[in-house]
Amino acid sequence: MKKILCLVLCMAFVLTAFVGCGADKESEPSTTPTQSTAAVRHVEMVIKDYGTLKIELYPDQAPITVANFIELAESGFYDGIGMHRYVEDFVLQGGDPDGDGRGGSEKTIKGEFEINGVQNNIKHKRGVISMARTPVDYDSASSQFFICLNDMTASGLDRQYAAFGCITEGMDIVDKICENTPVSDSIPEDQRPVIETIKVID
Repeated sequence: MKKILCLVLCMAFVLTAFVGCGADKESEPSTTPTQSTAAVRHVEMVIKDYGTLKIELYPDQAPITVANFIELAESGFYDGIGMHRYVEDFVLQGGDPDGDGRGGSEKTIKGEFEINGVQNNIKHKRGVISMARTPVDYDSASSQFFICLNDMTASGLDRQYAAFGCITEGMDIVDKICENTPVSDSIPEDQRPVIETIKVID
């Protein structure tokens, strides 16, 4: 009996070890009585010459951020914009129409994170998508976002940046992009991975 119980426990551990960030309970938003129960949204980000990233968005944790991202996606804002920043084992960043890390859309939004008075339980782990902002203004996020390339829960990002989604399929594509992209805060234009489109699925 003890052997059977041990075998069951070992199998459970192996299965949980391979769960992605979309199902990871520490990175998936948890709902509390004080939070909305808004439905998870789904988008697909098509990267030219690489493939499609399937992404979940969590409006129960960051409703303003998710609404802004979806509005920009549906308007075609992201179509043709390149990823302009790659920090090895840290982030791949895009969403800047100017391509120099300073551009954005016509509006800025409130930063939905703890240090700005907003509860957000999404951890900055591999595959999580979060909003970029200027260092001095908590409410300066606009259109730029970054993809976490590693687990960064000890980096301070959890309290200071608005995580709002997670790649559920396609991190292998992100890894391939990183292999072919120079590490740089301003990737040369001819070497930038390009977003063909972001499709809102539901």
